[in-house]
Amino acid sequence: MKKSNKKRKIIKPVITEKRMLLVNFGVVLVLISLVGRLAYIMIWKKTELTAKATEQWTSEMQIEPKRGKILDRDGKELVRSASVYRVDLDLDTLRDTYFDTEDKKKHMTPNQMASKIAPILGMKEEEVLEKLQAKLKSGAPAKSAILARRIENDVATKIKDLKILGLVVSSDTKRYYTNNNFLSHILGTTSADGKGLSGIELEYNKELTGVPGMKVSQIDAGNRENPYSTASVTNAQDGHDIVLTIDEKIQYYAEEIAQRAFTEQKAKTATVIVSNPKNGEILALANKPDFNPNKPYEGVEKFDGNSNSEKVSNMWSNWAVSTAFEPGSTFKMLTAYAGLEYGVVNEDSWFNCPGYEIVDGIRINCWKQGGHGHLNLSGILENSCNPGFMQLGKKIKKENLNECIQRFGLGKPSGVDLPGESAGVIKKTEEISNVDLANISFGQTDTVNAVQLMASVNAIANGGTLIQPHVMKEVSHVDESGKKVVDKTFDPKKQVVGKPEIAAEVRADLKNVIEKGSGKPAKVDGYSIAGKTGTSEKLGSKDKDKKIASFVGMAPAEDPNVTVMIIINEPNGEQYFGGVIAAPLAHDLFSDIFSYNESKKD
Repeated sequence: MKKSNKKRKIIKPVITEKRMLLVNFGVVLVLISLVGRLAYIMIWKKTELTAKATEQWTSEMQIEPKRGKILDRDGKELVRSASVYRVDLDLDTLRDTYFDTEDKKKHMTPNQMASKIAPILGMKEEEVLEKLQAKLKSGAPAKSAILARRIENDVATKIKDLKILGLVVSSDTKRYYTNNNFLSHILGTTSADGKGLSGIELEYNKELTGVPGMKVSQIDAGNRENPYSTASVTNAQDGHDIVLTIDEKIQYYAEEIAQRAFTEQKAKTATVIVSNPKNGEILALANKPDFNPNKPYEGVEKFDGNSNSEKVSNMWSNWAVSTAFEPGSTFKMLTAYAGLEYGVVNEDSWFNCPGYEIVDGIRINCWKQGGHGHLNLSGILENSCNPGFMQLGKKIKKENLNECIQRFGLGKPSGVDLPGESAGVIKKTEEISNVDLANISFGQTDTVNAVQLMASVNAIANGGTLIQPHVMKEVSHVDESGKKVVDKTFDPKKQVVGKPEIAAEVRADLKNVIEKGSGKPAKVDGYSIAGKTGTSEKLGSKDKDKKIASFVGMAPAEDPNVTVMIIINEPNGEQYFGGVIAAPLAHDLFSDIFSYNESKKD
């Protein structure tokens, strides 16, 4: 047998070692990449993936809190939440039963379903379709959606009659204003979702709303609640109640007077305010025209505006807070106060009214042709004499008069707890000409809002303290035992701005206005009233016939506990003077208030 001459190939150990190193290195790289990927998923992607997983095996249902009530000062319900219905979509059921089913008898497209539902709910088909095809933030199909809130029983019945599995009809709450238009500009209104849009509903939305609860349940692959798990429930915290300073009875009187002023004088608007000068509480506030918060968009076509939204805004706007106007002669009490405080006038000072005053070559007339002749301070207030107050303003000087005006709270928001307050405009001292000073002295040029002016009148009434006007008396809730708990009370800001003895002197002169002056139609036999009438030209009005007639008063004159204000904006009757058309209404308002207060003593 012949021996083979082929030599065996010998693999050197060093080559094998290199290959092993390469293999090991590759394995290490793979392991590192796997660990890195795992770390990326567990650390950087943890939040996103956890959210996706949670979406798949949990179901969340928000528990709506009940919105708080709004009550008058005696606890009478003005606003409450009534029981109605809502429609929610169980989208998984809708998809399984109708959209994705192969059963031709049951199959229905989202568009077909939207066309059935939309007419019943008064919605557009596109809106319903959007809800039926709702998605989560991750892009996955949503499991549920809210379709409609606060629907009435008849609408809920029609939805139920469709017998569509996945349309879930359940109880809901709707805001109900017990007296319709009554106090509408104070109360305000809410959106379909129950959020405040105006008035107290907006100003105290946080307190009224409460805190939503949540029910979190585990679900199985069929989107059914897992019977072996316990749902996590966080109970909703119902909203707190708002107790107002408003007295329902006095508000009724104010509403009636405002309506009479608006209707009888064919006015653009009419406003009535009643307050307590000792603590700044607003007891009543009524504007006409108004609106019905139960149907907050009804009647919008009667209001001014370039667009529908602007008309709605004007309809909801609280004229007493949001509109600045020239106060006219009601302002004269502040000029009188300034003159007495700065010592440039006393009851022995005399003024001459020939029927006009010439200021820098410009003739400014008195309302009375022929003039009032010689009058003292009480006389120029009684007769609302413009030349007398122009002469007084000149003695006071513009620096001092402006300082007093601003000290009494004009030219800045009063701080009333209602939305949309206008600050008004007080002309800067350095910009005031002699003609401006003459006009300012009798209530023209500078502008104020009604609540702001009422606060300054209250300072005269209470002896010199400017008190923040307000409509919220307290925030409260009822605890589990049924006991009322007061969470907070309104603590108004107060500032001493005047001297009691001077305020008393002004009130004495204002009492003469009612006893024998322009305010005599407001007099109520057997009662002591101080007050001032006003008639002003509207700021910026091209038509000089557009006026504002007004009256402010307080009682009893010696120590007032009630103040009233009546403003008739653009009266179109035979007369427009405040003493002729506003003062008689003040008589009726005071009479009602006096009778009511007497009845409470019995």
